[in-house]
Amino acid sequence: MSAAKNDNQTRETAFWLLLALLAVAGLRLYGLADAALPDYDSVRNWQIVQEVAQGNLRNLFHHGSPGFSLLYAPVAWFTTNFRIFQYLNALLATGAVGWLAAFVGREARLRPAETALLALLVGSSIFLTFSGRDFTMGSPSLGLFAGLLQAYYHRLRHPSRPALLRTALWLMLGLCVNYKFLLTVPILVVFELLQRDGLFWQRGSWWRAAGLVAAPYVLLSAVGMVAGLPWYRWVGVYYNIVFPGAANASGRVGSVQTDLFYYLQYLRDFESPLVLLALVAGPVLWRRELFSELRRINLVRYLAVWAYCYLAGMSLLIKAPRGLLLAYGLFYALAFLSLRRVLPVRALAAVVLLAIGFNLYRIQREIYAYTPSRYPQVAAWLQAHGARRVASTVGHGLAPFALGLDSLQGITNENQLPALRRRGYQYVLLDAYWRVAGVPQFDSLARRPALAAWPEPLLTSPLLFLEHSEYTGLSYHETLARQQAARLDSVQLRLLPL
Repeated sequence: MSAAKNDNQTRETAFWLLLALLAVAGLRLYGLADAALPDYDSVRNWQIVQEVAQGNLRNLFHHGSPGFSLLYAPVAWFTTNFRIFQYLNALLATGAVGWLAAFVGREARLRPAETALLALLVGSSIFLTFSGRDFTMGSPSLGLFAGLLQAYYHRLRHPSRPALLRTALWLMLGLCVNYKFLLTVPILVVFELLQRDGLFWQRGSWWRAAGLVAAPYVLLSAVGMVAGLPWYRWVGVYYNIVFPGAANASGRVGSVQTDLFYYLQYLRDFESPLVLLALVAGPVLWRRELFSELRRINLVRYLAVWAYCYLAGMSLLIKAPRGLLLAYGLFYALAFLSLRRVLPVRALAAVVLLAIGFNLYRIQREIYAYTPSRYPQVAAWLQAHGARRVASTVGHGLAPFALGLDSLQGITNENQLPALRRRGYQYVLLDAYWRVAGVPQFDSLARRPALAAWPEPLLTSPLLFLEHSEYTGLSYHETLARQQAARLDSVQLRLLPL
């Protein structure tokens, strides 16, 4: 009887969760057909996936994320339409929301409708919605992180070598797709120090786990060597991130940033007020679960250690909202569990639905309001005027729309233009992405009259500017000050003759 009841509850949970995920998918896909790839990395990833699909591996280790290109390369055998990649990435991120909600719901013994509410709350995160519409490593990373969370929780609750190796497997997959999975390693160390069961150091455990994590580095580095790349190309990406050899095009050097309140300000201004409230009140509300019997893991302490360690660690490094990508779901889950602890069922549902509604308002204001894109109109103008070679200031947002061009060359300084003119380039697109990336080397171009000009709302988006503060090294307020200045310009795309 009990087994039948459990089966019915599992089916009911799956039904409600599926309905919630359909709504989350709608949030991610709404208006996406009229949007462009939002940033340089998204465009570059789309290009590299096509290269890898054709057997060209020279950029396999771009951003230290070969698994991302290998994941999507089979798709590129059938289509090069960037929207297909964008849609698939959005659906991957939606699935990750469902997986996290199912894990928390199961371990917290939530009712089926409560699990669905949790999925809606996590899925309506403003940043997760924004990042779920690009083509970067973030979306598959969320799914792999959900797998790592569940595997390691099982390892802590039921210590065994197979459970430890499953954790190592998820860590290995995460590192293949996103170098930022390295940031999970110190947190795993914190848990091992709290657990102190000696499992990792038992004979055969540590070297098997380490060997599993290291295997792709050996295998894919060997593949890279066959393709003509140095054996150290993948791990060299890590070195360059920690010890950049020179300033980037915006002038940023180093990987430390002292704006310690950046993320708290971001959470205050863009995410649900419930998140900050839960982060501040959580240690008091859950003090018994968090601070007693430290060697006996419970769900709240598990989620809290991950969440607070991520927040503390990332607050010391160069910052952008994506720095907390893996933590947003944890923040919202802790907020939901905290509300559930203090509110009756009906009040919980009402408050969560109000919070979701407020998130939807912010999604409209911060994401949907910055579409549609005008890059297709730029591409149509160039095609009508027989353009073949075009330069673009920093951004490559035009690339997915102007497939008829022989070349679209990005530049970081207007002094590069005379050489391009001699090579037959006919136009330069003064793309205001240079403002977003903080590369102010185009003063004289900005003063020249344009042949044609269009607004591109996304290039004035606060979220897009904040996402590039990791590149510029600017503080939260400095970044938003630049964004406010950029909004004063009525057009963001200007075509000039060369």
